[in-house]
Amino acid sequence: MRIRKKKNAPIRFERCAEYTAETEGLLERFYEIFDAEKPLEMEIGSGKGRFIAELAEQNPQKQFISIERVIDCLVMAMEKAQAKELQNIKYFCLDAGTLTEYFPAQCADVIYLNFSDPWPKSRYAKRRLTHRRMVGAYLPLLKKEGKICFKTDNRPLFDFSVEEFQEMGFRLEELTYDLHSTDTPNIMTEYEERFSAMGVPINRFVAYPTEKTYAFFQ
Repeated sequence: MRIRKKKNAPIRFERCAEYTAETEGLLERFYEIFDAEKPLEMEIGSGKGRFIAELAEQNPQKQFISIERVIDCLVMAMEKAQAKELQNIKYFCLDAGTLTEYFPAQCADVIYLNFSDPWPKSRYAKRRLTHRRMVGAYLPLLKKEGKICFKTDNRPLFDFSVEEFQEMGFRLEELTYDLHSTDTPNIMTEYEERFSAMGVPINRFVAYPTEKTYAFFQ
């Protein structure tokens, strides 16, 4: 979904400054900002932020991190949190390939990938968030007993992702090619609501790393 560039995005970002943190030195200060004793969940590629804001609102006992590299999307996401007066979420304008520079190893209980850019041309496959190159970049953030939740309307991307995760040794559960026909609890993104209303089925799986997964990346 194309997002129109917003000339006032930096100003709006500053108005929501309480919902982010300085990235310089963040790795060293992480547990001054986040409580090591509380569950922490992370969404990579948050778009306009409806999913993560609703999730944070429903789970005040947990902490949430929202990652989005497009500031025009990020400001809309931050404004949703501000409107709800959420106290358990922080937003960061970062690229997925750099996250270990800012967040400590095994900090996240869950990583969400919702409607990630499919990068349909094969020459750009390595840019997909479900490609082994990208998974290897953010997997260190996931706790050993953690999970990655992935959903998309793009069937070719989903098929690619299923095969890729299986080859990386992940155990796949809750795999479905029509999420909305199941009774699985689900918070819809803006994109999901739009396309499911058009009759487009939503694909989803939950991936758990195994010993084979960690051996794969050694």
